[in-house]
Amino acid sequence: MDERQAEHGFHAPAASFAPLPRDSLAGLTGLEVLQRMLDGRLPLPPFGAKMDITPTTVAEGRMVFTGRPNAAFLNPMGTVHGGWIAAILDSAMGCAVHSTLKAGQSYTTTSLTVNYVRALLPGDVEVRCEASALHTGRRTATSEGRLVDTSGRLIAHGVETCLIIDSP
Repeated sequence: MDERQAEHGFHAPAASFAPLPRDSLAGLTGLEVLQRMLDGRLPLPPFGAKMDITPTTVAEGRMVFTGRPNAAFLNPMGTVHGGWIAAILDSAMGCAVHSTLKAGQSYTTTSLTVNYVRALLPGDVEVRCEASALHTGRRTATSEGRLVDTSGRLIAHGVETCLIIDSP
């Protein structure tokens, strides 16, 4: 990590990646689940390891991820595929919603809108994705997110709607 990355707080903790053990989630709020993932008491989702997307900060209604798109995610033009960008935005915005949920609730994304502002070029570049929950109701929640490079330049931004699911 270079000085500029450290200055902007880009840091990914060492982590294990595995599906969440459902029996360990009973009685935990969404924020508690996410905090346990960040401090290593629960594993991170396996897809994060493949995509090099890591959660770094959580607070109620707020989530931050960092990521390093590698050559496997380049499109034919040699820039990072929009799907990788959408995935990190979806992860951060979904987790921002997750952080507002009560014990026994989960969520699923019902709509995702991404606005691409500039191309993300390949290389050893870490990006930061910050998201905030805008509204959490009984059945739906909305959030917004921004993906920036180490200089703080906007790469993409988006909004998301999630369906809130109560456990049976």
